[in-house]
Amino acid sequence: QVQLVEAGGGLVQPGGSLRLSCAASGFTFSSYDMSWVRQAPGKGLEWVSDIKHSGGTTYYADSVKGRFTISRDNAKNTLYLQMNSLKPEDTAVYYCAKDLEVYDTDNNSPVDYWGKGTLVTVSS
Repeated sequence: QVQLVEAGGGLVQPGGSLRLSCAASGFTFSSYDMSWVRQAPGKGLEWVSDIKHSGGTTYYADSVKGRFTISRDNAKNTLYLQMNSLKPEDTAVYYCAKDLEVYDTDNNSPVDYWGKGTLVTVSS
């Protein structure tokens, strides 16, 4: 069974930092590109960041570029999101998501699984 378990969320002041993690199991983690998506209160899902299966290439939404860093440790089957210079508008439930397609050579795969999420609240 595919399982994605996010952790690391919490309350942080504006300008602060958090590091999220996603523990993956039930599939060959190193063969799949991974994503972080988020859902702000009362809003829809928003894509945040992608990382290729090898970890060599990353992509970011303009809203987080320069502040967030996605990474992965394939030996530990774990995905990370380092979030710096946090803003109130970053407040959301953050989800880890797995691509449907293996390797996704043409970078057009939808996601097929995601975790239950971890809540990040940025407030004074």
